[in-house]
This record gives sequence, structure tokens and C-alpha cells, in this order.
Amino acid sequence: MADAQDPANNLPAGYVPPRVWAWEQPSGGQFANINRPVSGATHDKALPVGEHPIQLYSLGTPNGQKVTIMLEELLAAGHAGAEYDAWKINIGEGDQFGSGFVAINPNSKIPAMVDHSVDPAIRVFESGAILVYLAEKFGAFLPSDPAKRAATMSWLMWQMGSAPFLGGGFGHFFVYAPYKIEYAINRYAMEVKRQLHVLDTHLADNRYMAGDDYTIADMAIWPWYGGVARGDAYPGAAEFLNTAEYAHFNRWVAEVGAREAVQRGRLVNRGTGPEDQRVPERHSAADIDAVRAKMPA
Repeated sequence: MADAQDPANNLPAGYVPPRVWAWEQPSGGQFANINRPVSGATHDKALPVGEHPIQLYSLGTPNGQKVTIMLEELLAAGHAGAEYDAWKINIGEGDQFGSGFVAINPNSKIPAMVDHSVDPAIRVFESGAILVYLAEKFGAFLPSDPAKRAATMSWLMWQMGSAPFLGGGFGHFFVYAPYKIEYAINRYAMEVKRQLHVLDTHLADNRYMAGDDYTIADMAIWPWYGGVARGDAYPGAAEFLNTAEYAHFNRWVAEVGAREAVQRGRLVNRGTGPEDQRVPERHSAADIDAVRAKMPA
């Protein structure tokens, strides 16, 4: 039997977990004002509805970028039915707990989408589910070949299961926690380095995540892991994790990042970065065009 831990060595010193946890004080560092242990709406707020078939309620985080990149890729591929309105959900202000948003996604997480091209309209939440829904609806970016489809779905599910260690684990303790905890940072840095090695090893023999085909798996993984490598997420993380050592991974990051639709999609609903490089709401291609025209080449 392992020796009992000395509470004096805990953080804070003397802390001992209670037998039953109770919500007695704010927690979550920068996000303490919106964290709570219950679900459901906190206020009544109807969501706006634009003129296009697809209504997206989101924020330009990695999870939000997955969907706007997919929609821009669909439009670039000639799928006019993928025209969409993208409404910004400010999660820092608790917009995700409004009654209209909760009616679409009871889990109160972005992104959430409603497809009004069918009657009754279909609601979809969870970024991976939205990517699959759109891929199947338009017959694009999800191969029909069983082996390639299985590879795409496997890597998509890899991202959904792995990214929480990158974001909620490493990112939180490296950037957002109210104080630095060496144990937590080291634990999650170890896992993220392992994940980057998984990607680098796979991409040594594959152009994209599912082989030669660019798919929803690439769209899902790139905003998270590419964002870190490019310095777009968690300031200092690229250097701390030495992402430059993963040559095959960085080749893929650059190739996917050079796609016009990726560059367009990552601007939509942005809440961070230079003000002149944000498209808070997207209702037509012109909204993105106007911002792109002002950006450096």
C-alpha cells in the first residue's frame, strides 16, 4: 500500500479533497465567471436568424474554425447550398447560456448550427458532428471508399479525444490558470508532445491525415495543432513545446494553412487577434473579402 501523502505538500499547502465536492468558490482562472457545475439557460435570449439555409452560432476558437473552414471549403468547391450566416457567440460574456443557444445545444458549447434547408429544421452541435453532417449533406470531404472513410473518421475522432488534453489540459495550465503548477504543465506538455509525434510520424508517409485526400479530418486537426505551431494559440507554447522539430507535421501545417478557404474560415467570428483581421459576423462572402483586402499579403 502506498504511503499516505503529506497534505503539507499539496497545493495549496494543507489541502485535502473533501469526501463530497461542493461548489463553494469560483474556479477556472480566467474563465471562473462562466464556470458552473450545472447546465441549462441562465437568461432568456432569442438567437438571430439570417437569410441563408445554414445558421451558425459560434466563436472563432479552434472548434469554431473547424466549421467555418468547412463551410468556406464547400463554397469554394461550388456547393452554393452551403451559404451561411455566422453569428458570434461571446462565451466570455455567457452568450452560450442564453435560452436560444441552449435550445440548440443543451451542452452550451460552441459551435452550434441549424440547417433551415429542410423542414423541420435540423439542429446540430459538437464540431465533429457538424463536420460529418455537412460532409454527408454535400457529399464532400468525406471519402466514399470504405478504407479512406474509416481513416478519415478515425482521425476525426482522434482529434475530438486528443484536443482536450491540448486545450483544457496544457493550454489551461500553461496560460489561463491563476498560477503556474509545474506538475500540471509537465503532465500535459508530455501528452501534447506525444500527440505531436503521432502526427509527425503519420504525416511522414501521408500528405493529409487520410492519405492523399484532404478531408474533414484535416479541417478538425489543423485549427488546434496548426494553431499552436503557428503561434496563434497559447502565447509561447510553440517555443515551449519545440514544435519546430516536427518537420512532417510543419509541412502539413503550411500546406493546409495556405488554402484560401482555410484562410477565410479562420477569420470568421474571431474574438482575438488584430481588430482589422476579424470578421465578427459573416452573412456573405463580401464580409470576409473586405477584411482580406486590408490584410498584408
